[in-house]
Amino acid sequence: MLAALNEVRHMSNSLPVPYELFALRYATRPGRRAEFFVGDPQHEGPMDLDYYVWLARRPGHGCLIDTGFYENAARRRGRELLRNPIEALELLGTRPDQVQDVVLTHFHYDHAGNCDLLPNARFHMQEREMQFATGSYMADKAFNMAYNVEDVTRLVEQVFLGRVQFHDGDASVSDGITLHHVGGHTMGQQFVRVFTRRGWVLLASDASHFYEGYMCCRIMPLVFHVGEMVLGFKRLRAMAETDDHVIPGHDAQVMQRYAAPSPELEGIAVRLDEAPLRSIDLPNPKHERT
Repeated sequence: MLAALNEVRHMSNSLPVPYELFALRYATRPGRRAEFFVGDPQHEGPMDLDYYVWLARRPGHGCLIDTGFYENAARRRGRELLRNPIEALELLGTRPDQVQDVVLTHFHYDHAGNCDLLPNARFHMQEREMQFATGSYMADKAFNMAYNVEDVTRLVEQVFLGRVQFHDGDASVSDGITLHHVGGHTMGQQFVRVFTRRGWVLLASDASHFYEGYMCCRIMPLVFHVGEMVLGFKRLRAMAETDDHVIPGHDAQVMQRYAAPSPELEGIAVRLDEAPLRSIDLPNPKHERT
């Protein structure tokens, strides 16, 4: 009996300390389905796009996943910037100088700006994404249109300052945060897995912009490698305990499905470490799933 008790203690001690996990909505824009899905039979329908950063924190460690964009990028691209995402961290009780690690899922303008506002952070990225963003592909507008050269330049500066941790494939930031390279959307696209009190939550970022993407195999027009994107959808579903444990990168449903941390933060942030309030809404349940 004592041996069995010790085994239970060992198993409980082997679990990571759970993170609190938040999605912070910092921008939005109206759109149409034709912009986001190739060959969509409902392509004329409206579809809004929300922009998020994600904060994972526990005692002694704060990790930010993606960093959003600046006001000048919002003006240049016609986006509605609701708040600077780094400054808005204080709404969640975290100062920017308390963020120790930053994961950049990829370098597109809406995921890799504002890095100069995080003075104590170490930046985690796939080395393939840096190669992609600074190599020959960027001579072609089909690839460089979604990048801000100023953001890429700042990230190169961080390399020379010794503040970048490059990864080649799957890796760990801590015992409760892991990184998973899938490619597809960009050469170095990765998603992030965070251990919370409801288990492992997968932050898809742009490995799947919307729930409908990975659940119904809907391909985004802005894609580096279609085959990798499809395999990325499959990997998300294979690694997730349930579909409710996957958080897409831009789906407006995220703000409706999860509870705000407080009444004051309604429409601004939600808790992803708590179970969702409602089911996923797919516009056509007959879509074939991967």
